[in-house]
Amino acid sequence: MPNYQVDGQKAYKPGLENITKLCDFFGNPQDKLKTIHIGGTNGKGSTSNMLASVLQEQGYKVGLYNSPHLIDFTERIKVNGANCDKEFVFDFILQLKKLPQDIKPSFFEFTTIMAFEYFHQKKVDFAIIEVGLGGRLDSTNIITPLVSAITNVDLDHQNILGETLQEIATEKAGIVKPNVPIISGDERDLVKNIIKQKASENQSLFVDATEISTHLETDLKGNYQKKNIRVVIALVNELRKLNITISDNSIEKGLLKVHQNTKFIGRWFQFSEHPLIICDTAHNQAGLEMVFDQLNNIHKFKHIVLGFVNDKKIDEVLKILPKNAHYYFVKPAINRGRDPKDYEKLLILSKINYQIFDSVNAGFQAAKMVCNEEEMIFVGGSNFVVGEFLEKNLSIPQ
Repeated sequence: MPNYQVDGQKAYKPGLENITKLCDFFGNPQDKLKTIHIGGTNGKGSTSNMLASVLQEQGYKVGLYNSPHLIDFTERIKVNGANCDKEFVFDFILQLKKLPQDIKPSFFEFTTIMAFEYFHQKKVDFAIIEVGLGGRLDSTNIITPLVSAITNVDLDHQNILGETLQEIATEKAGIVKPNVPIISGDERDLVKNIIKQKASENQSLFVDATEISTHLETDLKGNYQKKNIRVVIALVNELRKLNITISDNSIEKGLLKVHQNTKFIGRWFQFSEHPLIICDTAHNQAGLEMVFDQLNNIHKFKHIVLGFVNDKKIDEVLKILPKNAHYYFVKPAINRGRDPKDYEKLLILSKINYQIFDSVNAGFQAAKMVCNEEEMIFVGGSNFVVGEFLEKNLSIPQ
């Protein structure tokens, strides 16, 4: 199947025609679920996992659909933190043979209907559905949720969603549904006004999460999580209006037990303490700026392992790299993985200390060889870099 995560834009199939046919073929399981829709450029995964943890603490059975996966495909579809059954995945893939010839789904479209059907069979109380890419034309946009949220809007996937913040915000605001509340977590008036206008057109309540004040904390340690917590609180407030019981205690405990309840990793994930090893899946300019800013506040010499995919603007990333660091540039092991040799001229011009490696693990092992207890290692730049790193090293005693 065409797979955007692996092959990039040529595999992207915008529009709801295929997913509509797929859902019809499988009896429209999405219409039998109570769903919550989470979109945005950054923070979708963190927000959806935090909300899932809160609902689990209240005693609900919660389905969670995220993408991409880091290590195993079944991470994408979870119920109360447990990955989707591999037997179910295998049996469901066999259904491809029965599809009519006019339905030619992409990898993401088929995964989306798989998630809907799994959640239906597992009889979840709520299914939290993360947007794959954009919003308006994303396969997940076939649902009619109880409430939706757009965590923020920043420049990413410009070759598909548009070159300007306004164009991208318009695409993401496409998840707004008639009479369904929409939460906005973005602090900029330009983005707020676009979402607010879309809400007005759909007679939907617009909720500005940035106006919420809270001292609640989460076990997800990135500084940027403070913004996502406000979106979660806004989502809970709207669910409560629908007579869904969620106690303050469940909110507090759920936010503090995200790793335990949902098995979510990858965002400012502390792999080890001695030496300090952190990985983070931030991969666009806005996300990397927040992560690098947090790195700059850690007063240790840094060994930074970075890799990117082909559509990333490396020159922009190089402008914001943390100082006082040695860099290990690596090539992610996918078709879209960018070979650091292709952008080495930019590395030379940036006058940083660097080495180039042909694999993520080679770069990490080189960093580990020279890193002492007083220094740290950071691994990131792409979901695929973090996924490869964890797959190769997560079993090592920490």
